[in-house]
Amino acid sequence: MSTNLKYLSLGILVFQTTSLVLTMRYSRTLKEEGPRYLSSTAVVVAELLKIMACILLVYKDSKCSLRALNRVLHDEILNKPMETLKLAIPSGIYTLQNNLLYVALSNLDAATYQWPSDSQLDSKELSAGSQFVGLMAVLTACFSSGFAGVYFEKILKETKQSVWIRNIQLGFFGSIFGLMGVYIYDGELVSKNGFFQGYNQLTWIVVVLQALGGLVIAAVIKYADNILKGFATSLSIILSTLISYFWLQDFVPTSVFFLGAILVITATFLYGYDPKPAGNPTKA
Repeated sequence: MSTNLKYLSLGILVFQTTSLVLTMRYSRTLKEEGPRYLSSTAVVVAELLKIMACILLVYKDSKCSLRALNRVLHDEILNKPMETLKLAIPSGIYTLQNNLLYVALSNLDAATYQWPSDSQLDSKELSAGSQFVGLMAVLTACFSSGFAGVYFEKILKETKQSVWIRNIQLGFFGSIFGLMGVYIYDGELVSKNGFFQGYNQLTWIVVVLQALGGLVIAAVIKYADNILKGFATSLSIILSTLISYFWLQDFVPTSVFFLGAILVITATFLYGYDPKPAGNPTKA
């Protein structure tokens, strides 16, 4: 059963990450009248949706009893403040990572992602600057994601609390950190145009996919491990690029990309390869 959950969660993660990257990139480059939605508010809304989904799942596990749900939340969260505080570290890192994803998809490959600007900079300089910002965002997200994933896996596998309870704790701190980011970076825009400025149907799809990703990643770490989660994410990047090339036709892969794709596929195969133990040699 655990093996089936392992590969099911991995498959869903690949699908979710691929869909999220493509829809998020499109939503950040879509030209519409009025202000564009704020990525900082989208991160907060995704965390709140994740908390609501986890509470419903805990409610289901409590045999649909509100009294049992209240007891579980009180016993596992309020009565264990130190256990809850442990989730503040990975939560802050995941919040940073989610915001960096929006930054990367808004700046990488400037010919496709770059929004029109009133700046008088030369287009080549603008493109180079955008690529640098996007690259730094991706690198920072990669390093922070690795640490947060290992830390979260350790917490999940060393305690008896359910993955949904842990996600509620994670989402609680994520919402706080996210709101701090909204106030610091986008406070003026929110006060001027509102918290949900620029939101449309596509924006809500992105938010729901991001909330789903938090749940799926937690399940993958619980039933598999953080390394396999990284491989699944890498496979989704390759799949996203192939879709961009063959369907969207907005990306031309280079030799470096093909080398990276081969390394990822090889690493995935080696991770899942289980060699048969050599038999004992027969004595003459």
